[in-house]
Amino acid sequence: MPPRSLWTGSISFGLVNVPVRLYSAVAEHTLHFHFVHEKDDSRIGYEKICKAEGKPVPDDEIVKAFEYRKGEFVYMSDEDFEAARVEGYKSIDVSDFVPYEEIDPIYFRHTYYIGPQEGAEKVYALLVKALEDSGVAGITKFVMRDRQNLGCVRVRDGVLTLEQMYFADEVKPLDEIKPAYAKVERRELELARQLIDSLSGTFEPGKYNDTYRDALCKLIEDKRKGKKTHVAAGREEEEIPDLMEALRLSLSGAKSGRRASRDGDLGSKTKAELMKLAQQADIPGRSQMDKDELVEALEAA
Repeated sequence: MPPRSLWTGSISFGLVNVPVRLYSAVAEHTLHFHFVHEKDDSRIGYEKICKAEGKPVPDDEIVKAFEYRKGEFVYMSDEDFEAARVEGYKSIDVSDFVPYEEIDPIYFRHTYYIGPQEGAEKVYALLVKALEDSGVAGITKFVMRDRQNLGCVRVRDGVLTLEQMYFADEVKPLDEIKPAYAKVERRELELARQLIDSLSGTFEPGKYNDTYRDALCKLIEDKRKGKKTHVAAGREEEEIPDLMEALRLSLSGAKSGRRASRDGDLGSKTKAELMKLAQQADIPGRSQMDKDELVEALEAA
């Protein structure tokens, strides 16, 4: 079954129009819990109660309203929202093209995939190819769920992707939380950089798992089978004498942990992967080594 589209419209830039459909790009693996009555397992429901009368209100008496000032409401109908529609209601209008790396990730809100409508495959492919060759992303505005959004159209693995974004005035300023100036010692900075270098590598999304969700799933399964659950004793934090000692201990632990992890699976890696590791470890003569020599050099590093 093909995925269900969330929005149908078009991407436009200049006089070019690309009929498209919008699809969710992510499926969150969230565990959903319910409030139930422990005595009979019945769900706990929620009624829409009028706070002034203390009685339930039927749906046909409930309207949307904006509180203009305290106690003064402006009622809004579906026709009012229709009348307020602006550009971008059924189109993703690209106004600018900018380098993608110049966009601060703090503006990104949610990701959608953009697929072509029937018959629009050629013009869709043209836009994909043009964006890939140019190395830029399109900045746009579009309307979804009764609000206008800022957006960024980019290419991901040959498919157009729409990043729903916050507007600039929605991002809070840093002034109130920016720390006061503190002097950093040169040696502290050197150790901090070494620690960062020892933990540096390429981003591999599959490497990171939701271990909390896994633990919850196991606990749920154990409780379903009647097993008792036990709370593990909290780990006591060791007192670190000072910042320099904390950096030294962290650096030592990172190096030994990285070495143990790396040595355990070096033999299963390709020569290209070993060469990249050798480059990161700055192993001399690596370009002349075969696979076995690279493994040996990395194990000794």
